[in-house]
Amino acid sequence: MAPDDSFDQMVVVAKKKGFTFPYLVDATQEVYKDYGAARTPHVYVLQKKGNDLVVQYIGAIDDNYQDATKVNSPFLANALDALIAGKTPEPSTTKAIGCGIKDKNKK
Repeated sequence: MAPDDSFDQMVVVAKKKGFTFPYLVDATQEVYKDYGAARTPHVYVLQKKGNDLVVQYIGAIDDNYQDATKVNSPFLANALDALIAGKTPEPSTTKAIGCGIKDKNKK
């Protein structure tokens, strides 16, 4: 894990940016396998329905991970807006873009 990817650094960045959502560090590398994540970031939006958590969106944050000023489709924001409005996100999946996840247990 790169120093900028540490949990402590994530806490600093989250505070600085005002993030209020939960996030996790998959230190054992079990969670990414359970959900089928392949890239970082690979976004999963979960919605609580009764006692269950239901995956409502999987994929990329937007269509341009290199330049936020050139985003045409803010996939994650659109999915969250749809859920807030009581609708199903469309699309509910997109292709995650970013760095591939490296399994630290594989050589």
